[in-house]
Amino acid sequence: MLERLLLQRSSSVLDKWFDAVLGTYPPDTKRFLKKQKDRFANPVGTTLFKEMESLYQELLRGLDREKSFAILDRIIRIRAVQDFTPSDAVGFLFSLKAIIRSELESEIRKNDLNEELVRLEDRIDDLVLLAFDIYMKCKEKVFEIRVSEAKNHVSRLLRKAELICEIPEEGADRNHEDGNPIHKP
Repeated sequence: MLERLLLQRSSSVLDKWFDAVLGTYPPDTKRFLKKQKDRFANPVGTTLFKEMESLYQELLRGLDREKSFAILDRIIRIRAVQDFTPSDAVGFLFSLKAIIRSELESEIRKNDLNEELVRLEDRIDDLVLLAFDIYMKCKEKVFEIRVSEAKNHVSRLLRKAELICEIPEEGADRNHEDGNPIHKP
C-alpha cells in the first residue's frame, strides 16, 4: 500500500527531493540548476532529475542491484567531481526518508504502514551504501588521473630542462660510445 501511495504522490516527492538535492549547491548554482530546463544548457540539472526519477521508480519496484548501480553511478559521478564531502555527495539519499515521512505522515499513521516504511527505508540505506562504494571508486579514479597528470607534467619539465633523457628498456641493445652495438650474452 505504501508503494501505491508513493506512486500517486511521486511528482510531489520528486520535486521536494530534487529541491533538497539542489539545496546542497551554492545559491547561484541552485537557481541555475532549477530554472534552466534546456538539457544542453543544463546537463547536470537535467541528468540529476532524470536519474533521481529513475532511482525513485526503482526503489518502489524493490531495487534491482544492477539497475540501481547504473542509475546511482550516473548521479554519483557528477557529485564526485564537484566540491562535496563524501557525506554530502551521498547524503541526498537520506533526505528522501524525511520527505517520504513528511509527505505521507497521516497515511502512515492511519493505515499502520510502519513496517512497510521500515522496509522502504532499509532499501534506501542499501542505496546509500552502494552510492558510497561508487563515490569512493570515482574519487580513486580522479586521484589516479591527477597523479598521472602530475607525473607527466614533471617528466615534461625535466626533459625540457634536459635533466633527464630516455633510458632504453631493459634487454634492448645499447651502443658503445663509438656507435657500435653492445650485445648482451
